[in-house]
Amino acid sequence: MPRLAANLSMMFNEVPFLQRFDAAAKAGFKGVEFLFPYDHPAAEIRQRLDDAGLRQVLFNMPPGDWAGGERGIACLPGRGAEFRDAVKTALDYAGTLGCDLVHCMAGIVPAGVARGTAAALYVANLSWAAEQAAAQGVKIVIEPINHRDMPGFFLNTMGQGADVVAALGFERVGLQFDIYHCQVTEGDVTKRMEALLPSIAHMQLADVPGRHEPGTGEIGWEYVLGRIDALGYAGWVGCEYRPAGDTVAGLKWRDHYGV
Repeated sequence: MPRLAANLSMMFNEVPFLQRFDAAAKAGFKGVEFLFPYDHPAAEIRQRLDDAGLRQVLFNMPPGDWAGGERGIACLPGRGAEFRDAVKTALDYAGTLGCDLVHCMAGIVPAGVARGTAAALYVANLSWAAEQAAAQGVKIVIEPINHRDMPGFFLNTMGQGADVVAALGFERVGLQFDIYHCQVTEGDVTKRMEALLPSIAHMQLADVPGRHEPGTGEIGWEYVLGRIDALGYAGWVGCEYRPAGDTVAGLKWRDHYGV
């Protein structure tokens, strides 16, 4: 049975962020993930985790100017010092939260920047981040994101992500395999999952096309969830979906699919 983690950026939005930890625990989750913790002191989040008996399994590095449309800065020219500061900030949070996976968003390639230039910057920055993280017992993960939700994002396909992991080494960098993004961009989800399993450090799920809970769209979840088990994947699966209605009411999908 896949180990499910609640994504507190998308789920339990019926209550303020710091109350979502308790809500997730009451709903039966043992692990949580979210996009960014930086609006709250790390010690305060750790207290919420401890009080609720939860494990922090993943969060993102600072992404640059999120409100202004930036989605990571790893491939952006002229942002090296800011990137290194972001890595240090994320690792400080990871240490306090006891989290051993941190997602480094690649970024949207700026107009006028050659893809080769963006690629060189991305790999150099990612390699530096991975070295810093490994010294702390943390692994950096990278996530291909679909072209529809995030046009211009540097990393689009699972194969691209796996190639980066292979180049830098799985002991330092892992693939974040998001079933929703894979289905939108490429399809053939379970065959890609099977082929790339040695590179996968974390998974996430949501149905297509609405990015709601499983059972609301086109994906055959009984088969997909069964394959995750059959392949022997032992990591967490983050529920990175936007509930179609009330979060708790929508969790009936877990019983329906036996997870």
